[in-house]
Amino acid sequence: MSAPGEHEFSVASSRDVHIGRVVGLRIDDVVMPDGETAVREVIEHLGAVAIVALDDEQQVTLIHQYRHPIGRRLWELPAGLIDHLGEDPVGTAKRELVEEAGLAADDWVTLVDVAASPGFTDEVVRVFLARGLSDVDREVLGEEEADLVIRKFPLAEAVRMALAGELLNGATVSGVLATYAVLTGAGSARPADAPWADRPTAFAKRKQS
Repeated sequence: MSAPGEHEFSVASSRDVHIGRVVGLRIDDVVMPDGETAVREVIEHLGAVAIVALDDEQQVTLIHQYRHPIGRRLWELPAGLIDHLGEDPVGTAKRELVEEAGLAADDWVTLVDVAASPGFTDEVVRVFLARGLSDVDREVLGEEEADLVIRKFPLAEAVRMALAGELLNGATVSGVLATYAVLTGAGSARPADAPWADRPTAFAKRKQS
């Protein structure tokens, strides 16, 4: 048996259970340190982006959106899926900001990358900070987007909501707190095109093939 931290968790076998429109479910038999295998259920995801759109008055735009697995509407950052393997995440973010919030931005930086739940899914969300905002026409693409409620919150109020448990979405909580850290000098943002080593690719490759 290898020393702690040195074992290579290789996959002995893998089988697909479900391949859907947005996610896929596969089951891997993973080699453990004692040589035995353990079953791991993995949900493959396209990857996504979320945007902290911060105006000159330090207000953040949040979207009130119904989330069926949770069973209620949540306040979230504007966000969306990366459509295909070669899509530029900043381009995705610009598109989603227009579609969900009716906003464009001149200044983009990367705040954080958030693994949604790495115990069972490879989903990672890149959260951007967008400033230099302007209003643009918002095209409503379906009934779900027509139901969205768009509202601006002072950043300090959004931070309070995150700490009070009123914001539940992981990328939203992370993005709001990261924005506060950047603005108060506790940390620095990265360039918009910063390397993204953990961007999900497995499901996008399936869709491409």
